[in-house]
Amino acid sequence: MALGGNPVFNGKNFRSAARGNNAAAYGSTMQAGQTVASQQQLEHMYNQPSAGPAQMGRMTFDDVIVKTVLCIGVVLLGASVPAFFLPGLAVPLMILGMVGGLVLGLVNAFKREPVPALILAYAALQGLFIGGLTMFLEAQFPGIALQAVLGTLTVFGVTLALFKSGKVRATPKAMKFFMIAMISYLAFSLINLGLMLFGVSDDPWGIRGADIPGTNIPFGVVIGIFAIGLAAFSLIIDFTSISEGVRNGAPQKYSWTAAFGLTVTLIWLYVEILRLLAILRGDE
Repeated sequence: MALGGNPVFNGKNFRSAARGNNAAAYGSTMQAGQTVASQQQLEHMYNQPSAGPAQMGRMTFDDVIVKTVLCIGVVLLGASVPAFFLPGLAVPLMILGMVGGLVLGLVNAFKREPVPALILAYAALQGLFIGGLTMFLEAQFPGIALQAVLGTLTVFGVTLALFKSGKVRATPKAMKFFMIAMISYLAFSLINLGLMLFGVSDDPWGIRGADIPGTNIPFGVVIGIFAIGLAAFSLIIDFTSISEGVRNGAPQKYSWTAAFGLTVTLIWLYVEILRLLAILRGDE
């Protein structure tokens, strides 16, 4: 199991189920005192078609795909509110979605069992956030929303293709580098946010907007490409966790956990691409 990546997949219950340690994944066992089936009943049962994972209450790739599409659909519905229905409230809705999404994201990530209503509520709030952010930047850089969507779909498609080909895997060595890179990126982001809040940097992007000494290239371009790479590798970790969950017969309810994890990573990827494009176009 690829541990240490998306915290959504690192919950104790999901890890245990994905490793095949959850007895519920394999159906109920015969209870003490249960009547033994007759020979005729046994022959009838033997002649029946084999039950698939879905019939046995196990997680399948189809489950994950359907629930992920549902979550992304709710994100898009949430994004349509500031984009089309309340464009004048784009910034307040963006802040509401950012704060509410952060709170519900943490709640969902650390809950012992997935709660579909909370996961869909998270998706709706994150929709408000990315919808407001997108409209704010779209007003400054027309066409940036379409570019960000196409960029996200491209990275997702390439990452999935590389994973399915077996050319990229979340090996233990790669995971160590990923964790070091993630901690470094989070530290940078916190420092950059602090500099912006306390007025040390007057650039709207903070350190990201400053040029690399001796060049006309903003730090944000290099950092943005680095962050997109982290988000792409996080998708590889997500795919690995989901594959192991399906292979080891994790309970069907954890398809919601998988869908939530993928939604978190895709939103992160979209925001990073959107920010990179804004920095690039702001330097035109």
